[in-house]
Amino acid sequence: MASINMDPLSVDEPTGGEEEEEEEEEERGAEWSRDTQVPVKQLAAHREAVNAARLCFNDSFLLTCSSDATAVLWDVESCLLRRLFSGVHGKPVTELAVIPNSNSASADGRLLVCAADPQNSVNVSDAASGRTLHHVSDHHCSTITRCRFDPQSQRVATVSADRRIRLWDLLALKTTVSINSNHGNVISHCCFTNNGRFLCSASWDKTLKLWDVQTGGFRSHGGAALQGGHEGSVSTCCFSADANLLVSGSYDRTVALWDMSTLCQTLILKGHSDWVTDVSISADRTLVSSASKDGTVRLWNIKNMEEIPEVLEKRRTEGAGTDILQCEECGKAFPVSSLQTSELLTRCVFCRLRSPSRYRPQPPPVI
Repeated sequence: MASINMDPLSVDEPTGGEEEEEEEEEERGAEWSRDTQVPVKQLAAHREAVNAARLCFNDSFLLTCSSDATAVLWDVESCLLRRLFSGVHGKPVTELAVIPNSNSASADGRLLVCAADPQNSVNVSDAASGRTLHHVSDHHCSTITRCRFDPQSQRVATVSADRRIRLWDLLALKTTVSINSNHGNVISHCCFTNNGRFLCSASWDKTLKLWDVQTGGFRSHGGAALQGGHEGSVSTCCFSADANLLVSGSYDRTVALWDMSTLCQTLILKGHSDWVTDVSISADRTLVSSASKDGTVRLWNIKNMEEIPEVLEKRRTEGAGTDILQCEECGKAFPVSSLQTSELLTRCVFCRLRSPSRYRPQPPPVI
């Protein structure tokens, strides 16, 4: 792929006569706008809709892709464009992944999963060779909108326009869970908590639902609906590392933050001029990224979110379902959502962050 350094606030490629001006712009990067309750930076290098935006490489970089057939690697701290990947794709780039730290790849980076139309099938492939290892045909009755590994890489979750959620087991080589979601429209997206116990489904019916897929609690009482939803179809969702916060994006052009202890919406982030296509959140819960059909990416600094009067009021009126656990590593007590409480969670978020997985992909060199 060709790679070009360019001004992140411009859609025009630099020309020879403007080198000094471009260098000055690059040194500045994007500035935090404080016109809203939550400081935000706007990044603009794509010429068409931005379809995905993922924080990566220990949240120091942001990778985006677009319908303009390009991908861009941004430096999060400076918000400068570090690499422009172009010249390979001739059509829109709709998805991206940093392997193995991606839901479309297994935890060890050896397997990839994808869906195919019109067969409504799922393929699990070897990442190194590209060889298909498992092909599951007619897995759904309609288009599969999202497929992803669970955090333990034991099952593949799929959601579909048929409004069903399915879990395909890689050991049993069969579907072990099939859920009729009772969503009123297409399920557009899904995401797991880090311990794999809960799955959240997002739908065009403007709602999100939470499913306990580890204990099977959904069989007796269905999914838990998140309260105070979007005004438009929900297009994407993402859990924080500690599962206490859920971020969602919608066709109503907003990003919503959800408190998972109460299953209620905490804050709405507004600014995009077209629908939000993707969201991600940093491991320390200080940054949220959002991609939009308006051609921009926004970085929201939510570090001081709890000081916003609107959030404080909701905390006061809604209460909290929070448990206190003791970290087995540092011995300190730490709060956690009741939803996240399990025998799998034994360390506080700070100790978990200090013990990263063995494999950490390095960002590509700046050219």
